[in-house]
Amino acid sequence: MWRRYDPAVVRAELATLAEHGLNVTRSFCFWPDFVPEPRVLDEDAAAHFADFLDASEEVGLGTIPTFLVGHMSGENWDPAWRGGRDLYRDVELVAEEAWFAAEIARRFGAHPAVAGWLVSNEMPLYGGSATSDEITAWAHLLVQAVRAGGATQPVSLGDGAWGVEVSGIDNGYSLRALAPLVDFVGPHVYPMQDDPVRQSLAAAFACELAGSFGRPVVLEEFGASSDFASDEHIAGYYRQVLATTLLAGARGWLAWCNADFDDLAGEDPYRHHPFELHFGLTDRRGAAKPQLEALAEFAGLVRGLGPDGWERIAGDVAIVVPEHLEGSIPFTTPAYRTDLRDDLFQAYVAAREADLPVALVRERDGIPSAARLYLAPCAKLLTAPGVEQLGELAHGGATVYLSFFAGSTPSQRGPWLPWLDELFGVRHGLRYGLVDPIVEDVVAFELLAPLGKLPAGERLSFDVPDDEGARAYLPVEPDGADVVAVDGHGRPALLRHRVGGGAAYLCTYPLEHMAARTPRVNPEDTWRLYSALADAADVPRPVRVEDPRILAGRLRTGGGERALLVNCSADTVGVEPIVQPGHELPAPSPLTLEPSGVAVLGAASPAAVGEGRDARV
Repeated sequence: MWRRYDPAVVRAELATLAEHGLNVTRSFCFWPDFVPEPRVLDEDAAAHFADFLDASEEVGLGTIPTFLVGHMSGENWDPAWRGGRDLYRDVELVAEEAWFAAEIARRFGAHPAVAGWLVSNEMPLYGGSATSDEITAWAHLLVQAVRAGGATQPVSLGDGAWGVEVSGIDNGYSLRALAPLVDFVGPHVYPMQDDPVRQSLAAAFACELAGSFGRPVVLEEFGASSDFASDEHIAGYYRQVLATTLLAGARGWLAWCNADFDDLAGEDPYRHHPFELHFGLTDRRGAAKPQLEALAEFAGLVRGLGPDGWERIAGDVAIVVPEHLEGSIPFTTPAYRTDLRDDLFQAYVAAREADLPVALVRERDGIPSAARLYLAPCAKLLTAPGVEQLGELAHGGATVYLSFFAGSTPSQRGPWLPWLDELFGVRHGLRYGLVDPIVEDVVAFELLAPLGKLPAGERLSFDVPDDEGARAYLPVEPDGADVVAVDGHGRPALLRHRVGGGAAYLCTYPLEHMAARTPRVNPEDTWRLYSALADAADVPRPVRVEDPRILAGRLRTGGGERALLVNCSADTVGVEPIVQPGHELPAPSPLTLEPSGVAVLGAASPAAVGEGRDARV
């Protein structure tokens, strides 16, 4: 772009984005072009960047410049003078990186089009992994360089938020260590799932995990190539991602990317990664693709939330994230973290299908006492203080749910849970070194007693995948607990132990792991179980939908509450939202949501995403 800069093309593209209601871009100071020699800023590139900033201001767009690029679209790009030196540990090279960031900040930090700064583009793919101490020291120097250049706008790293707290994989980019250094965190999410609902919610779950560290979350990259899916389906994916991440707490959104560019098909990296040519919001002629129309609709939704902003309404239900996910505990394996993340994700899916006001809480930070219902899905791994806290919460009046999981690894099979018998009022019958196998391919629960709105005699069924870790249950006998449901063999499947002012529920099957390992399984009956537990725990759900294909969530704005309804299916669905009396949301008429459709309920009549549209999306 900077070597073949065309002011007219740039202005036309920016105008198209602005006309569709977008208000920010991300721009890349391609390191090899901007710094041809150490401590030398290419004046042509700088002049072109200055014109780009002016063009952005002309149409009312901000931009977020990015320094170390670095990595882009399937290839890494070095300045000729790098000489293979380590991007984190070589003091001289890190000084060059800091000089570049400070110089761009000094020259352009006062420009009104600059909305923020990013140090890199997916630096883990360019610099690789390192220790958390090394990454944190490097990040500290680069962020300080931006500030030393006089820039006052928000700054972050552009690393993708792929560290262990979000991904379960330790690359050194620890959000817990880095969050104090930055002003926002930015997940980059390109999921490839085997289940449509998990695909729809993958970005939202990443935002939930990234939002645990006291910094705003910006969904810094998401999107899809038109070579991977039809533009109509991509637009539907955009609608789902934008709405569900809004409900997950995201404060900003950056879609990848601006335009298709078929004319570069003969140049690297597009020559060897040709699908990268077609992530654009516009096609090669500059015409809007359906993806851009989806962003325009969402921009209208966000503007409609009002000038005072919004906050999501969540936290009456808490999913407990074990400390083991963060990789800080010795002698645990990566497989444990993979299982943990997958099972937590599936629990999040079921909670959203049940329209629960769910938030993630991290065991390492202490489990807060604000929730009415705590979900500990497939809790093989909890610390002893964490188990104690769950017991204290139950005694204090909360409802605690825990499902059994033996683990998927051949070593240390069985739950690492002290006081399981005492907390849940059972005597377990586990045998050392062995598991009790699930032999059927579908497990059926029959309720012996009512649970929430589920009556006695109701049946729930759960698919069991061909996965060794998913095919083990917990043999127990009640010892103070009531048996709420039995399996097809008459064995306890769900038990309730009333303790203090609350209750502790134990599920003897790894329901969430079973679903996590089953393709195209959602919605499955775990959402019905969670919904019943929420009713038993008196969790308020002022707006909900009985159809699990439609996800409902709420926002609080200066003008009152809003509710979003998101169709995470490929079906056209007639919707009758259930609105509790006494809330500001009107009692709505039946709606029709098209596949991937989104509707907003607010102080006025129900409306579709966007401005001036009816309730059909």
